Amino acid sequence: MSVPACWNAASPAALLLPGLLLAGAAVAGPGNSFDLLVPEPPTAVRIEGRTVLGYELRLTNYAAHALDPVRIEVLAGDDVLASYQGEALETRIDRSGQQRDVKAGAPIEPGRHGVAFIDIGIGGGIVPAALVHRIAFVGADATGTLQEQVIEGGPAGVETDIGAPLSPPLHGGPWAAVSDTRWMRGHRRVGYALDGRLRTPGRYAVDWVKLDADGRRQPDDGELASDAYGHGEDVLAVAEGTVVKLQDGIAERRRLDERLDRDRARREGSGNTVVLDLGDGRFAHYAHLRPGSITIVEGQRVARGMKIAEVGFSGSASAPQLHFAITDGAEEHASEGRPFHFDAFELRGIYADPARAGRDAWGDPGAAAGPRTDEMPARGAVVRFPPGPG
Repeated sequence: MSVPACWNAASPAALLLPGLLLAGAAVAGPGNSFDLLVPEPPTAVRIEGRTVLGYELRLTNYAAHALDPVRIEVLAGDDVLASYQGEALETRIDRSGQQRDVKAGAPIEPGRHGVAFIDIGIGGGIVPAALVHRIAFVGADATGTLQEQVIEGGPAGVETDIGAPLSPPLHGGPWAAVSDTRWMRGHRRVGYALDGRLRTPGRYAVDWVKLDADGRRQPDDGELASDAYGHGEDVLAVAEGTVVKLQDGIAERRRLDERLDRDRARREGSGNTVVLDLGDGRFAHYAHLRPGSITIVEGQRVARGMKIAEVGFSGSASAPQLHFAITDGAEEHASEGRPFHFDAFELRGIYADPARAGRDAWGDPGAAAGPRTDEMPARGAVVRFPPGPG
């Protein structure tokens, strides 16, 4: 049996259970319950020597009464790869289906759905061909009595092709990969229903923030955006490609403590951006760039490692940072997020809570520390990329 893990390599993993039904649990009868759907196939990616599968499981309630999920198990054949219940489940399920906070343990009402955000580490190097899901929930039986019931469904084939390794989007470091499945409005958990289809563009998106040796984003007396260590750093093309979209001219905030009002945040969103078509069905998205720093034009071919812009503080960024994502389309919010891997980086540390990046020193990544090749950094990882020229 393999070991469950979440992308935050140092944070608590999925709760390990033996995979047995609770005593007295009843198998769901013929009545309506959840429709289980995996909208996008899990795709295998390497993180710190492990294979990780990240995907969403949608639970739509077709019963005439509310249903309360209490356990989700992920199965590969007879093996239980991961099991989530209690706190481990609550940190990974959106019970509203709309990225809105609801009370932990709140049931899913008739006609509504919830979404479970699953990240599983697979041990042994063997990637399962397919997954299925076992859901325990509390609902009314045929007599109207509330009891725990169990269903299985949500089959999903596993994909292994994530494309050729990319070169890093930045030089040097250390850079922290700021993202977390647990954040209600983090990239990982936000879907967009555009053009008649719900997508998750930020499934693998990262906000890269440069730190000093003490884990700070700027000196203690730093007050300006230009004081941030990452501000003005070169942004690089991760592969040969074509510029298919860019936005420039959005002013950035001068002070680090300046916040946007809701209307401006909605209008300016990603700030100054560049999108590269990598030519293999993948598109690289760069956001929050420094105004006036974009060095390319639409239609231009760019070389791998070429400078294309600089890190900035435009749009709704919480600090000077580089938002980076790979998706399957040129319009980020109307595309699906895709995994990626870098050809080389050095793992320096890890934040169990990525929200602490820039505030606290990072933790020890253990045996995974040092040079890594053909991998994607974990959420909360602190890495150093190869240095730039000179």
